[in-house]
Amino acid sequence: MPESFTVRPAARTDVAAILAMIRELAEYEQLTHLCTATAAQLEQELFGADATAEALIAVSGDEPAGYAIYFHNLSTFLGRKGLYLEDLYVRPAHRHHGCGRTLLIAVARVAAERNCARFEWMALDWNTPAIDFYEKLGAAQMKEWRLLRVTGDALRKLAGLR
Repeated sequence: MPESFTVRPAARTDVAAILAMIRELAEYEQLTHLCTATAAQLEQELFGADATAEALIAVSGDEPAGYAIYFHNLSTFLGRKGLYLEDLYVRPAHRHHGCGRTLLIAVARVAAERNCARFEWMALDWNTPAIDFYEKLGAAQMKEWRLLRVTGDALRKLAGLR
């Protein structure tokens, strides 16, 4: 029997569950050493006066099954905003039951309703199950683009603060 999911905008009361799933995602991606987010930080970024992102949560019954966190970006070439999916995570017990698809469609609907020019995200190159899933839903890999990042001391140095 297929599992049914309800996807809804996250609320402040979901912060602990979302943070727990973020930690599960970090463990799956073998990046726990980089996962330093706190509940207070997450609450501020999702629900504070200057919130930078939004979240959807998928629930099965009363149990959190997955989440998606996204925010707007801008395509200067198109002259329009886009939507960037930071995280899409489904707990292992709920995988292969349509939860990830339901969440991705819900975020795509947000992008379409807001007249976004693009809906984008990244996947780790070794995560072939995720890449295969995304491609089956119509996503195309942008192989000619490379992510560049500056963090920590390098960021402070570049900003002239070190």
